[in-house]
Amino acid sequence: MALTDGIRFFAATDVGRVRDHNEDNYLVDRKLALFIVCDGMGGHAAGEVASALAVRTVHEEIRKQRQIVDDFELGAKGASAVSARELLNLLEFSVQRACARIHEEAAADSAKRGMGTTLSAMIFVGNKGFIAHVGDSRIYQYRDGRVQQLTEDHTVFNELIKRGKLTREQIEKVAHKNAITRAVGIYERVEVDTLAVEVLPGDAFLLCSDGLHGYFDDKNEDVLAVFAGYRPEDQAQAFIDHANARGGKDNITDIIVRIEANDQELVRARKLQAKRDILAKMSLFSRLSERELLRVMQVAEIRDFERGSYVMREGEKGDELFIVLSGKVAVIRGEAVLTHLGPGEHVGEMALIRAVPRSANVVADVDSELVAIKRGDFFDILRREHELAIKFLWQFLGVLADRLDQTSRELRTAREHEQVEDITSEIFPDIEDDSPTGPHERVR
Repeated sequence: MALTDGIRFFAATDVGRVRDHNEDNYLVDRKLALFIVCDGMGGHAAGEVASALAVRTVHEEIRKQRQIVDDFELGAKGASAVSARELLNLLEFSVQRACARIHEEAAADSAKRGMGTTLSAMIFVGNKGFIAHVGDSRIYQYRDGRVQQLTEDHTVFNELIKRGKLTREQIEKVAHKNAITRAVGIYERVEVDTLAVEVLPGDAFLLCSDGLHGYFDDKNEDVLAVFAGYRPEDQAQAFIDHANARGGKDNITDIIVRIEANDQELVRARKLQAKRDILAKMSLFSRLSERELLRVMQVAEIRDFERGSYVMREGEKGDELFIVLSGKVAVIRGEAVLTHLGPGEHVGEMALIRAVPRSANVVADVDSELVAIKRGDFFDILRREHELAIKFLWQFLGVLADRLDQTSRELRTAREHEQVEDITSEIFPDIEDDSPTGPHERVR
């Protein structure tokens, strides 16, 4: 049974208690497993036009390219093979098409000038969920009793938080702090955040407009309370009631997507959690937020190596970092075994920065699972995520500094051994030094 066969969804929208019309729009396509929430903006109901146009255009563009979705889900090979990156590109292209159409319609009608919309979309294909996001609508993930925000708000408030120039208390006093910094349709093009996440049976996802999440607390305890305290079929309305009970100052829209539990997926779930835990403990990635860690996880591939098989070969140029997930590998140079690496330890990190020949062989001591991250995939993330790039490069400098410090200590120890004081004359006082090489060389 395909993972998408086990999808259930529940959706609700409400005008709220202050507005006189609803500028939110949402879409559910059960066959495509596509879900979209948009929150429009603009005078004379233009926001409603923008959000409706965005939902319709993204849906149309993805339906046109349905073969790409099907090929990825079926694992097509050869010329028909589709990568996760291509699916993310399809989502981004669809949003850009919507952006251009909204901007074109606004330009043709002065009453709609400046209209735009937020957009949060998610499509489930195979065992992955693919996200495209612009603005301050949100997508949350609920897994194993924990809630994680998967998207990042494009708002003045969030930009100031990221820059760290002001305290949260100071930012609260900033005028227009909730103004969005990106929207679909304001300009002909827009920067789109994309993300691919592993999906497991038992997961639930919440897509919502800011009319709902504006009433959530910082720790997402409100989200957890609804997921844990209501039947699945009642949760969408429970979120609407939650927002209205606290003022309902904006339109409120939510879609809940649930993946039915499946015991056959437990092994994959354990591997996914192990991959996440190991990456989080690595010095290279230890400072990343949960969302940033998801970015790295989307390009981290688990590979199996049988006992005695080569992970890396000395002298070959490499472009991958390897992390031991289970088992053990040996690092060998020539005939000498330099060290053994177990779960959580990594090798080949320089390959993430530049292509250099491998300095040693790495061989599986036992049947092992390793996480591999390719330089090209990693650089693609760094190009898109500037804050993540700064964090990673800072951590990488720390790793290099530790390596240099260790090398310096080893060299210092080696020099100390070479410069041991010559006490031959004290041990053999009767030996005369009548050789140009000295007594030490005579008795060696």
